Amino acid sequence: MVNIGFFVRIEARAGKEDLVEKMLSDALPLAQAEEETFFWYAVKFGPTTFAIFDGFETEEGREIHLKGRIADLLLGNADELLVTPPIIDRWDLVVAK
Repeated sequence: MVNIGFFVRIEARAGKEDLVEKMLSDALPLAQAEEETFFWYAVKFGPTTFAIFDGFETEEGREIHLKGRIADLLLGNADELLVTPPIIDRWDLVVAK
């Protein structure tokens, strides 16, 4: 059962919104290749505000993802594309329907 994950907040620099959106789209195949990643969503809340919401069945899977290629992609482009480094929040499931 998926019961843990990450919620990653991403704020694009002015004028870099399209590049951030492309970076997230380009990350989809990386997420699809991760067996430990049960789901991975990249969402947009407004012109410059994005997030990644992903879920895992094990803590090991979550840690593997945190040290993986998507994290490298985000952190490697943070100075150029983002207002601040991504804000990574861990979530643990309380209840679900």
